[in-house]
Amino acid sequence: MSKKHKHDDHEEHVDESWLIPYADLMTLLLALFIVLYAMNTVDIKKFEQMSQAFKIALNDGGGILNMPSVTQDGDDTSKKKKDNENQDSQEQQEQKNQENKQNEEDKMSENELQELIKREEAEFEDLKKKIDAYIEKNGLVSDLETHMNLSQLVITISDKALFSPAQANLKPEARELAVAIATMLEEYPDYDVVVAGHTDDTPINNSQFRSNWDLSTIRAVRFLDVMLENKNIDPQRFSAIGYGEYHPVAENDTVENKAKNRRVEVSILHTYIDSRNVQTLKASK
Repeated sequence: MSKKHKHDDHEEHVDESWLIPYADLMTLLLALFIVLYAMNTVDIKKFEQMSQAFKIALNDGGGILNMPSVTQDGDDTSKKKKDNENQDSQEQQEQKNQENKQNEEDKMSENELQELIKREEAEFEDLKKKIDAYIEKNGLVSDLETHMNLSQLVITISDKALFSPAQANLKPEARELAVAIATMLEEYPDYDVVVAGHTDDTPINNSQFRSNWDLSTIRAVRFLDVMLENKNIDPQRFSAIGYGEYHPVAENDTVENKAKNRRVEVSILHTYIDSRNVQTLKASK
């Protein structure tokens, strides 16, 4: 009796373990291609997203496909850049419009400017006449004089009419002069006034004054102090300055010329000046 050998049926199974590294390799390749594409439009945000994508790809393989498209940020960046450029352009235009508006508001017509200049000239002429009349009335012709130019009316006062030699305290009659000038200026409150002290080139160095700078400055301040005792004038429009011997009106070569250089000048300044006249004056020098 023949024996039948039973063969057990064995089902063959294909080994699929190779799919795991293959899937990992595909994931890494996909990440690489995304990185290369993203490098065309690089910015800081994109690097952050790229770094995050790499972390996910290396950690769990399949997560990178769930990430938002990195390339989309390139479009967003271009859009933001364009929006910023449009915003900058708009802001520049607005600023330009504001500047033009301000220029239009500040700009004064030539006719209006000429009218203001004429009014000032008339007021300066009137003030000069009053000061000249005061000088003549009080016998001060040898000690005071006035002259007017395009920018100011200047009252020049000899130092001998104001101070004792090498001193800065006003004489009593000098106080009367300062009070009189301040009173006349009450009628012209819109002009700035500068009181300037000047000396000759003789050096001075004593217990009171270290130099002619000190002497000229203190003399100007003392004269101004008396003027500002008048409470009807605005102190904000007044100032004092000392020039020492550096703005002479004559050579310091004679006694008479040195006396001319020792002086105090009260300058009433124009508010409006015709630029055409100033250019003409410069050209003639």
